[in-house]
Amino acid sequence: MARIVVIGAGMGAMAAAARLAVAGHRVVVHERSGSYGGALGSVGREGFSFDTGPGLLHLPAVYRDLFVKTGKEPLERCVELSQVEPAVRHVFADGTAVDLPNASRAGVGEALDAALGGEAGTRWSAYMNRAREAWDRTRRPLLEEPLWPNWQVLAEREPYPSVPRKRLLRREVRATTLTGVGELELGGDARLLALLEQYALAWGLDPRTTPASAAVLPYMEHTFGAWSVRGGMRALARAVYERCLARRVEFAFDSPVDRIIEKDGRAAGVELADGTVREADFVVAGVAPGALDGLLSGAGGMSGTSGVNIRAEGEVQARSGLPSRLMIFLALRGARPDGTPHRTVLHTSDRRDELDRVFGDRPGLPLAPTLTVLRPADPALTPDAEHEALTLTATVPAHAEVTAADVERLIDRAGSVVPRLRERLLWHEVHTPADIAQATGADGGAVPPPSLAAGEGRLLHPANNTGLPGLFAAGGWAHPGGGLAHAGMSGTLVAGLIVEGPEFRGSQ
Repeated sequence: MARIVVIGAGMGAMAAAARLAVAGHRVVVHERSGSYGGALGSVGREGFSFDTGPGLLHLPAVYRDLFVKTGKEPLERCVELSQVEPAVRHVFADGTAVDLPNASRAGVGEALDAALGGEAGTRWSAYMNRAREAWDRTRRPLLEEPLWPNWQVLAEREPYPSVPRKRLLRREVRATTLTGVGELELGGDARLLALLEQYALAWGLDPRTTPASAAVLPYMEHTFGAWSVRGGMRALARAVYERCLARRVEFAFDSPVDRIIEKDGRAAGVELADGTVREADFVVAGVAPGALDGLLSGAGGMSGTSGVNIRAEGEVQARSGLPSRLMIFLALRGARPDGTPHRTVLHTSDRRDELDRVFGDRPGLPLAPTLTVLRPADPALTPDAEHEALTLTATVPAHAEVTAADVERLIDRAGSVVPRLRERLLWHEVHTPADIAQATGADGGAVPPPSLAAGEGRLLHPANNTGLPGLFAAGGWAHPGGGLAHAGMSGTLVAGLIVEGPEFRGSQ
């Protein structure tokens, strides 16, 4: 039985802790804050409750597997999952609206054909067929296996089979970015391009520079669906925490780690902020890169490794310059109308301005950002059936300063898809990038995207095994990247590497 210290109680770290405890190890989690869940926090007031992290779950099979492998109670006995239908309503800049069905690529094509015409659905379906090839080529190396030592193969090869554009007497060209693919392969329909680019933007990626391999993002949602959890995603975090307790994982809250101890060339434990030393055979770090650099600064001069050494040749650098999210929680009087979609995406009328402000040289809040409106039909989130809890989310630059005028502008913008919003509004609260930074430790409140192939490795995350033997990285800032499902997968990979050793090659 090994002694294992886990730093942080985020979803990836807790997933690793539960699996390691089942394997017979003694696991202690040290969390600097007073609670578990990391980014999956909540805001509660006057009987209303709001998630401060993602509002929907994709690839629930990741957590189903976690619960099957760590106990007799399956996931659905611990939380109530529901597929949202429709998966999403898109409202485009020209006012066109389309409801996309959940987990039905064929249904999505039919809906787009009916709403947009001009064979829009046929073009999108053909695009999804090509996206499936990218998914099949990258699923195992990017989701189910530890990062390859020769990760450069993933960085250099574009898995998306883009359609060549032939030019008279000149070499054919292929699109290499998500925007380029949209412009060449979606028939020039600005609404389809907006639909495609939004999938990147929602993950904090600039579609103009994101590789074509990001086709897997809409493919995953169209294929595997979007799921809500009764009581919000915080209920999922609570279920994972309780599973850890059931497997005898120990938690120490309000217990910040000051440094990782190195002895004889390997991680040997941690020193807490109060000077207490906790010896360990392995250390699992579920923290942001900057925080891990700080923890390593006293560990034998290891500052800067933070999981970026890939043991074999080459390095994947920790991500930087990623955007954050602005969230506005609104408490409304009056019942949620029947037929209201769980999620509505209100597209911007000026995507170039939005991308330039979030990713370019004019940093600041877009004047009319793409806005995601969540209106869950969940009585657990409101004081009674005569009230509604609504969340607005926009991608914004990290470190963004948000003014009251910015908030009022976004609420007014949401009013275009939420009738009588202003007259129903009881109160609102704001969750800024600074709040995300406080909760997660990420610089400026940056939010990690999933790992993607191609793009010279810019969208790969550091490996789970680090340059310091005995130290492993879990969570959204490690392979395979950000998102609830990906964080859970990182816990699986870390547990496999510790239990089976470096020869571990992932689930079969």
